[in-house]
Amino acid sequence: MIIPTGKELFFDKDEIIVSKTNTKGHITYANDVFISLAGYTEKEVIGSPHSLVRHPDMPRCIFKLLWDQLENKKEIFAYVVNMSKNGDHYWVLAHVTPTIDSSGTITSYHSNRRVPKSGVINDVIVPLYKTLIKEEKKHKNRKDGMNSSFELLGKILEEKGISYDEFILSI
Repeated sequence: MIIPTGKELFFDKDEIIVSKTNTKGHITYANDVFISLAGYTEKEVIGSPHSLVRHPDMPRCIFKLLWDQLENKKEIFAYVVNMSKNGDHYWVLAHVTPTIDSSGTITSYHSNRRVPKSGVINDVIVPLYKTLIKEEKKHKNRKDGMNSSFELLGKILEEKGISYDEFILSI
């Protein structure tokens, strides 16, 4: 088990992290920027679940939202904190899309990640994610926690009068 170090890594605003997965979320391609930030070798990454870089401070409900969108053949933008092999972390603004073949079947997923605005991370995303994680931890069952935080996220967005997509694109 990897323990978070609390040390943040950064990548250049002109760099893009790219990865592709199969329909089960196992990595089939990762570019050099991904491999470098993640701290793994290409051999360690290819075939591994993308959750290999999941940070424990990332709310499970955001991944539920992501998978719900993708399974409905929709793209999604999300702020994500990832964790490197050594426990360091890095923030990204992810754009994830399903790859759909000519018969309408999802065959894989593609993700481009860019440098997020630090003010957005510190002022909006970190407080929101702390609230969602706190809700998740109120429940002994992880799935119940995820569903409860998903409902909480829905209520927060409803109070703002915007959809998740509108929220992400507005910040």
